[in-house]
Amino acid sequence: MRINRVILIVIAGLFISPAVLFAQKDFTNCSAVFINHTMLVDDYSPKGKCVLPANAAGTLSLYPVILDEGKGREGGNNIPFKIAIRDGNTKTLTLFSEETYREVPVDTVLAQCKPGDAIVLITMEREWALPHSEILVE
Repeated sequence: MRINRVILIVIAGLFISPAVLFAQKDFTNCSAVFINHTMLVDDYSPKGKCVLPANAAGTLSLYPVILDEGKGREGGNNIPFKIAIRDGNTKTLTLFSEETYREVPVDTVLAQCKPGDAIVLITMEREWALPHSEILVE
């Protein structure tokens, strides 16, 4: 009876420990939205907001973030992402395109938006935390 219990605990540990090890790799690196290599969020903190005028131009991209003295800057290669648009009235989320991007002209995305909508970036790799994934369109 005691041996069965020990065997059960060992078997359970074999299944649980790899799951815990792999789960620790999720969202371990920080990233942010950039327009023309300038970070869009006004403050890289829980209070930060991303806002874009409806007539904005430039290249929308997602980069790793290196925090220096409270300010973020891009570091490394751009990160693959998908784009969705959240309707400002109904809060319905619609996929912008099936394509995975590394950069995209922001005006092509804004052409499908109206003020009050939000552009939502979705990372394709679980290692990237993107705390400011929604961009409000003004």
